[in-house]
Parts: sequence; C-alpha cells; structure tokens
Amino acid sequence: MKLAVKSLENQDVGSIDVDDGVFGLAPRADILARMVRWQLAKRRAGTHDTKEIAEVSGGGRRPWRQKGSGRARQGSIRSPQWRHGAVIFGPTPRSHAHDLPKKVRKLALKTALSAKQAEGKLVIIDEARLAAPKTKDLADRLRRLGWSSVLLIGGAAVDANLARAAANLAGVDVLPQQGANVYDILRCDMLVLTREAVQHLEARLK
Repeated sequence: MKLAVKSLENQDVGSIDVDDGVFGLAPRADILARMVRWQLAKRRAGTHDTKEIAEVSGGGRRPWRQKGSGRARQGSIRSPQWRHGAVIFGPTPRSHAHDLPKKVRKLALKTALSAKQAEGKLVIIDEARLAAPKTKDLADRLRRLGWSSVLLIGGAAVDANLARAAANLAGVDVLPQQGANVYDILRCDMLVLTREAVQHLEARLK
C-alpha cells in the first residue's frame, strides 16, 4: 500500500510504501474493546478500601444484655446494621490488571492503525521537528492542517522542542514510537506518524 507523505507545513514531500499486514487489516471491534479494557484496567490504582468488622473501633461487648430489654439482640455496635458500623464484603485494595495474550495485543495495535487508515484519519509526515519550542507556532501549523484532536507519534525519541510546544495544547499528544498504544490512537481524531515511526511500528508488529 502506498501512502502520501506530508510535512508540518502541509506540503507534499513524496510517498511511502506501508505493509498491508499492519495498515490494511479488516476492522475488529471485539479485539479493540478487549485491548482498551485491558489498558484501562492496568491504569486503575485499586486503592479503594472499606473497614471490615475487625477494623472498626469500639464494640468490645454487647450494647445491652441478650434478654429482658425488649429490644432485638445485638452482639456488637461494629455490626453493619449500626451507624458507623462495618461494611461486609466491601472493596479492598487490589490490582485490577488481568492477562491478555501478546498475540491479541499485537493484533489490536495493528487493527487500530488499520482502522485509522480506513477512515482516512492517518497522516504520515516526513519528520516532526520544530526550530524552537513555540506553542503558538505549532498551534498555527495544526490549525492550517485542520487538526484539533491529534496524536503525533515520532521515532525512537520525540523532538524536545515539539514536546514542549505541544505540552500546553489541549487535544494534542506526542509520543515516541515505543509508546504507541490502542487507547490513545482511538481517543484522538487524527493519527500522525513520522516516516521513522512507520518503520519502527512495522518492524515491531510484523
């Protein structure tokens, strides 16, 4: 598959051959859903916690005697029916991460790249560099290109000036090629790859 290559100045600078096995797969919504769920589960802090009956203060003895008071018998004021009592089977700190086969994760990334290509929302540029870390300069270029929500994936390292210029722009994310992931690709409207990023991704996903 041959795709056009542009510059950040919105000029045509040639073309590039991309692998159909990476950028030309059929859509698989089920694979993408599994991958997004796996990514978001790994991000969860899992610090939710409630006090069980052994952790609630007080309640060392019965609040009243078993019989003769006319009230229902109670064993402890730490019981869940009491105000400020315990929570039975409540959440405790844990990891929400679960396993997902490596083949499925690789297929999901290829499917996400292919989906952007099929929608016409994949753009390849020659390089992603700025002469100076000027946010206004980058914003003007993106506005001329018509990109308001964009994920820009560079090579092994992101240009420092570009990263600083994009830091204060809402809807603009910049990642190195090793940080390319399904969730961020799907979350942004436009996906922009450099030539170097395409080469790295093809070598990683073949």
